[in-house]
Amino acid sequence: MNAPELVLINARVVLADEVVSGSVLVREGKIADIDTQGTRSGEDFGGDYLIPGIVELHTDHLENHYRPRPGVFWEPLAALHAHDVQVAGSGITTVFDAVRIGSDQDLTDMLEHARKLVEAIRQGPEQGWLRAEHFVHLRCELPSHDVVSHFEALADHPLTRLASVMDHTPGQRQFRSLDDYKRFYARHMGQDQAQMQAYIDARQAEHERYSAPNRAAIVRHAHALGIALASHDDATLAHVEEAAEDGLAIAEFPTTLEAAAAAHDAGLAVLMGAPNVVRGRSHSGNISATNLVAAGLLDILSSDYVPFSLLQAAFILPQRIDDVGLPQAVATITRNPAKAVGLEDRGEIAIGKRADLVRVSGQTRVPAVRGVWKEGLRVS
Repeated sequence: MNAPELVLINARVVLADEVVSGSVLVREGKIADIDTQGTRSGEDFGGDYLIPGIVELHTDHLENHYRPRPGVFWEPLAALHAHDVQVAGSGITTVFDAVRIGSDQDLTDMLEHARKLVEAIRQGPEQGWLRAEHFVHLRCELPSHDVVSHFEALADHPLTRLASVMDHTPGQRQFRSLDDYKRFYARHMGQDQAQMQAYIDARQAEHERYSAPNRAAIVRHAHALGIALASHDDATLAHVEEAAEDGLAIAEFPTTLEAAAAAHDAGLAVLMGAPNVVRGRSHSGNISATNLVAAGLLDILSSDYVPFSLLQAAFILPQRIDDVGLPQAVATITRNPAKAVGLEDRGEIAIGKRADLVRVSGQTRVPAVRGVWKEGLRVS
């Protein structure tokens, strides 16, 4: 359905390099004009901000709706509906839904669940009720014995546009310190010291057997299909060198300043969690995202587990860091993630771009979403 002509006036329009007061004309789902002279009539923003629709590359939120409690699995389309309502209401108009692949002891039939989620993402647009545009992000757990077969089953899908190669083996990357790992998971897993050590030994054995060959196979297949690739939890120069050699585009959640700087120098887009910015620190004790912004090393923010954190973080950063203006902060949740996955048609308020737009009130302590448009049609 073609969107009607839309005029948004009296707005503080966040462009690539500046904020201007004026209006935006939308025609046939694209931005047709940006007027700073105040010559048009239309929907009056009353001085609210107009930013591009947010582009989210890594969110576990759909999986959390599908599996709201251990052992409880929700109807996939209903889970997608709940997830979609929340992301659109948070200003997200393009979302890469993370779907984990690779079975483990908690879920020995991981492919069955992944298939259900991918099929729901496929059906959503056909049924016409999705507010945001959804793509698939395959989170590939490399030490899993069946992750390659899962990838082969789901990668050749038109909505699969991103894959991350992950390795959560205790003693490296996110948890280089085994003591930190034990403290983090002891209460969650309900295991005594001997049981925890046996679990760690088993995970490390799987890493030694599977991780390297699985990574090589997935990287090779992803490149053949044109799927963007991301590393995950890089902690050392060796991790970054491996990512660069494999032709990866994104460095997700580097855990150290050294790794983030090396990824930036290698041309990878550095992605960190927006909750890290909002909270002021990592939940697992790793590098602060705000410190990476201050050092000029952060390109992309991801909501990870709280969709609204993206908008919060974008408005928090200019308050915390003198050299960061709102356009630069907004780019970390719009233009930069879109560019990293090859979506050149969105992520910026510029003539000819998709009219994915968000009205934001900055009058309160927490920015408020007051309207969301996808290709010129209001969706929230």
